[in-house]
Amino acid sequence: MIEAGVQWLFSVLALPKVGLSSVFIISFISATLIPMGSEPAVFAVIKANPELFWPAMLVATLGNTLGGVVDYAMGYAANRAFHHERQSFWFAWLQKFGAKTMLLSWLPVIGDPICTLAGWLKLPFWPSIAYMALGKFLRYLTVSSLLLSVPDGFWHSVAKFIF
Repeated sequence: MIEAGVQWLFSVLALPKVGLSSVFIISFISATLIPMGSEPAVFAVIKANPELFWPAMLVATLGNTLGGVVDYAMGYAANRAFHHERQSFWFAWLQKFGAKTMLLSWLPVIGDPICTLAGWLKLPFWPSIAYMALGKFLRYLTVSSLLLSVPDGFWHSVAKFIF
């Protein structure tokens, strides 16, 4: 059963002309502590293949959420090594608001560390992941919708300027 699920995931991500596998990988990596943005990759796939709007949203959300889970796991493991370091504003804030703070996991600069601190604090795993996925999905939906509303002429001008 697991093998069938893995095969299905690979078939979805390996669509050759689409680039969904790239969206997944870039979204995953950008959700770890490596500073990188995944929105340009998502936008490029959607712009080239408008019919893939929703698949790209879901694949990007899945990749970015799984990257957040890695951050959570790193924080969970780090708690054991550095359990005496709980004296900052962020720890108190995360403890006060709990798993709902994962709605902010989409924010640049602080989003990934919030996921790591959530693991450190051992916030409830599934609620944290659910809020994390919702926040990341809403970010991709908002950014992609805004970028798609920009006229094509603007993007052509940007391309000419760059290249």
